[in-house]
Amino acid sequence: MTRDALDWPFFEEGHRALAAQADAWCKQHVRHEEHTDVDAACRRLVRELGAAGWLAYCVPSGGTSVFSARDICLLRETLAYHDGLSDFAFAMQGLGSGALSLYGTAEQQERWLPRVAKGTAIAAFALSEPHAGSDVAALAMTARQEEAAGGSYVLDGEKTWISNGGIADFYVVFARTDVHPTRGLTAFLVPSDTPGLEVAERIDVIAPHPLARLRFAGCRVPREARIGAAGDGFRIAMQTLDVFRTSVAAAAVGFARRAYDEALAHARARQIFGQPLASFQMSQATLAEMAMAIDAAALLVYRAAWRRDQGQGVTREAAMAKLFATEQAQKVIDSAVQLFGGRGVRRGEIVESLYREIRALRIYEGASEVQKLIIAREELKRAERETRA
Repeated sequence: MTRDALDWPFFEEGHRALAAQADAWCKQHVRHEEHTDVDAACRRLVRELGAAGWLAYCVPSGGTSVFSARDICLLRETLAYHDGLSDFAFAMQGLGSGALSLYGTAEQQERWLPRVAKGTAIAAFALSEPHAGSDVAALAMTARQEEAAGGSYVLDGEKTWISNGGIADFYVVFARTDVHPTRGLTAFLVPSDTPGLEVAERIDVIAPHPLARLRFAGCRVPREARIGAAGDGFRIAMQTLDVFRTSVAAAAVGFARRAYDEALAHARARQIFGQPLASFQMSQATLAEMAMAIDAAALLVYRAAWRRDQGQGVTREAAMAKLFATEQAQKVIDSAVQLFGGRGVRRGEIVESLYREIRALRIYEGASEVQKLIIAREELKRAERETRA
């Protein structure tokens, strides 16, 4: 986050101090690099983030379920600027444990949340399925309750594209307990060593992260593993995503800022036809468009985060931030690659790795097309209310 941006009215002094502390820590402890052993790197990063106290920001303390959206966004932007996997490790601890923070029992929270905050337990959010991604109401995985076994549930089905799959200590799993599309879903806390749960496949993607397909076959969990009431799973999933969706946009801003800084430094230093690349008007126009896109995205991100911290609804604002920031970051990073020329597509260059990192953000936690639908529906609802008034 740039110094002038931190002067925006969305921020208070505590936020400015947090951003400065996070940036200073990242400069000392985090390096933008290609992680050859992603599983080991992610485990290490979770431990380091926990030991430094950063994970505490995505796990509410003191028995409260209140998150600071601005704190989470500032930290994700800062971490993403320095290293994509560090941002991933931080974000997944929050998303993976978010349902417990919001709806977990005291026993569930006491057992897991302190360990998540310290980085000694890795969390995962298991929602998507082979035939149900953005359409959460289409989930097919079942959870059958057995009254004769003390109310235990037996889980059967598959989950896929699960972040931290294969390295998590527990999964928050959403399964169908009734035929109703939304009111028939229930959330469960499933430790990774539960019999009947296996990692069916590790998934490789263009920007390596721990991802897996999970298989549940006769996976029995006690009734105490249920998070919230039976049938509350859809609401729990949506409210968890609501907390962290804006932070995806913040990470996109972090990636874009890094790409811009790399491109600006390169344009000033690179000599072409006897003068710096930055002296050409076309280069200047590109840099101007990049800077404008980043500031516009950041304004949308922190407007949404500020509104959420004020207790206001952010369905429309979060969707706008997520859509605009991720799409614009893709364009900014592409422009950076273009300014670097041949170097921009060479493995080992920061802008090349950013090009791979940004692509997934336009898909996960609600693809860009879904965000457009959300925005349009909210606009239509508002128009309908105004018409009735």
